[in-house]
Amino acid sequence: MTTTAILSALAEEQQGLLDLLQQPHKTSHAGRDFWQGRLHGQPVVLALSRIGKVSATTTSVALIERFKVSRIVFTGVAGGLGDGVHVGDVVIADSFVQHDLDVSPLFPRYEVPLYGQARFICDKVLTAQLLRAARMGIDSLALPAKTLLHHGLIASGDRFVSGAAEARTLSSALRHGGHEALAVEMEGAAVAQVCFDYDIPFAAVRTISDRADDTAHVDFSVFVRDVASLYAQVIVRSLIKLL
Repeated sequence: MTTTAILSALAEEQQGLLDLLQQPHKTSHAGRDFWQGRLHGQPVVLALSRIGKVSATTTSVALIERFKVSRIVFTGVAGGLGDGVHVGDVVIADSFVQHDLDVSPLFPRYEVPLYGQARFICDKVLTAQLLRAARMGIDSLALPAKTLLHHGLIASGDRFVSGAAEARTLSSALRHGGHEALAVEMEGAAVAQVCFDYDIPFAAVRTISDRADDTAHVDFSVFVRDVASLYAQVIVRSLIKLL
């Protein structure tokens, strides 16, 4: 039976999922805690990537090498970057790019050296299941305001984008390079590249916690605890039932 890894950067982003884990068993490895068990009868591993691309890489490799997971699903928060992407919306990634990678003039800007590509595509089948799970999960909450669901490119980088001017500059530079990003965060592109290397299906969902502008730090922890964690629970539970 295949094992699914559920990965998040922060503990608050997985709040509640651990409580739902059946037959939980904790293993400490590479300075991290990995929780093995079952969700709705399916074997899973819950883990925290920590913040940033290097930390996310370490955790992803451990999940594949040590815990032999068959697929990785990332759930967490991100800053809205694209037009029409608002706080509280949900973005399902179709691909990832590293917005802070620039090895020009040796390689085109954003292109990962020796890969011949800037974007790493998410697994189409797993992503389609995640899209369906997101719709099911959000509908089950019966929220008073409609939550928009977006599907497209997410940009990752080792910087918390928290200024309006910086967000505009970042978005413009990406667009100039042919990359129209919906959201920005700090881990996904690294996980996507690791999964590409190991030929492991990868999909990611991000709840928009802010607009990556001057208010990005305001009530961030409260949003993650009260909103994003709830979305993660219902979306992951719906996804597991579809696998």
